[in-house]
Amino acid sequence: MDDPCPLSRGRVLLAKPGMDAHWRGLGVVARILRDAGFEVVYLGHAGADEIAGAALDEDADVVGLSTLSGNHIEATRRVLATLARLGAGDVQVVVGGAIGRADARVLTELGAHTVLGPGASSDEIVARVAAAVATRARAFLAADVATVAGSRPLPIDQGENG
Repeated sequence: MDDPCPLSRGRVLLAKPGMDAHWRGLGVVARILRDAGFEVVYLGHAGADEIAGAALDEDADVVGLSTLSGNHIEATRRVLATLARLGAGDVQVVVGGAIGRADARVLTELGAHTVLGPGASSDEIVARVAAAVATRARAFLAADVATVAGSRPLPIDQGENG
């Protein structure tokens, strides 16, 4: 019997930036992540504004971008900038596709959490996406602690005996 309240490992929005025609790999990744316990939202082909907006609407922890058309640097730059502009800079971005080592370094310098190339195993995909979810969770908790630490203590009602 299925658990009526399964625990999710995080919510991942998957998208193909622009009009990259290669979609099969992203479908496989969606199934891998779903089977590993992630909630997966498959957006398909979309521009940076649509991807970032959907990430906000869906409360995504991670945006996964898949590209084989060579537009990965500019597409990732646009998605990261749009997420930041919308106040969602904590959403982690994972990029996958036919990406060389030099471009992978550029992508991580731009702010992508990780880059997965062709041949990445299911275990590697799951581990890297889980790490991205954990990075976002740590950032959220750190921001929450900073907010609480900067706030004034609430007065304690002493009641009649106070």
